[in-house]
Amino acid sequence: MDNVKNEETARKNLMRDSHEPDGISVRGPDFNLGVNYSGIVDSFESMGFQATNLSRAIEITNKMIADKAFIFLGYTSNMVSSGLRDVISYLVQNKKVNVLVTTCGGIEEDIIKCLGSFKIGEFGADGATLRKKGINRIGNIFVPNSRYIKFEKFVQPILEELYQLALKRGKPVTGNELIWKLGERIKDENSIYYWAWKNQIPVYCPALLDGALGDNIYFFKFKHPDFVIDSTDDVVWFNNTTIGLAKSGAVILGAGVVKHAILNANMLRNGLDYAVYVNTSQEFDGSDAGALPSEAVSWGKILPNASTVKVFADATIVFPLLVAESFAKK
Repeated sequence: MDNVKNEETARKNLMRDSHEPDGISVRGPDFNLGVNYSGIVDSFESMGFQATNLSRAIEITNKMIADKAFIFLGYTSNMVSSGLRDVISYLVQNKKVNVLVTTCGGIEEDIIKCLGSFKIGEFGADGATLRKKGINRIGNIFVPNSRYIKFEKFVQPILEELYQLALKRGKPVTGNELIWKLGERIKDENSIYYWAWKNQIPVYCPALLDGALGDNIYFFKFKHPDFVIDSTDDVVWFNNTTIGLAKSGAVILGAGVVKHAILNANMLRNGLDYAVYVNTSQEFDGSDAGALPSEAVSWGKILPNASTVKVFADATIVFPLLVAESFAKK
């Protein structure tokens, strides 16, 4: 008798009836039809997991474009270390975005690549051996230290020119002016900031001194202690870009200060209409880096009815696919 009751209880709990959920059926690509790369990306919608989130990111990005939203493109320096630099340069060259937001490394490494290429190395390369050879490692990318020596020779005369300009006009230069001047002087069509200067697409760098560019400014100030870069003017014009926008959208690769700067500025207009995050940060430690779009809604950084998604993935894999299926298609 006990076995009968046990069986009834087990079946009742295990074999309970259910409602049919809404949504499309899970399905992957059919390679019996051949290899169609655009079709593979199309299949991500029904793939599940982060493939479906990437499909959603493509959909939201296309909505931004169709809605003529003012688009903020944010990216951390490692994106420029990688080959994504060329994808970002394409977007700026073709005026696909309205404002760039990056870190110090996201500026200097673009300029440095014009002076000498980076090389594919190995994640597991021995740091002590590389140090002896004067090779800096960014993940599995190697950067010879000679690139930074060339960068110093390129940057120092520009800092002198900007210093003299500031003295002449009685007003310090801004970070955006410095970045544009770097782009103007590099005269290289592979450069993100050459195209930013040429197309007058402003660049906001909330961490301008955190890298080799900051090192150069440090050394320059030994010669000119009164040299100043006005970051207050930078934050004013950047925050003002959000005021009065009909529609505002953001594509943010990586996190940290870049992500927060874009979200914080859009809080002044009560939030973004569209937001696409691509990063691998988690939210369990309360960091803004790992915060999901829903947290940003609570701050007024994203509108409650906004179209949003976070793709937990390496941007070097997914961002070229996103661009191919959105910006590059139009």
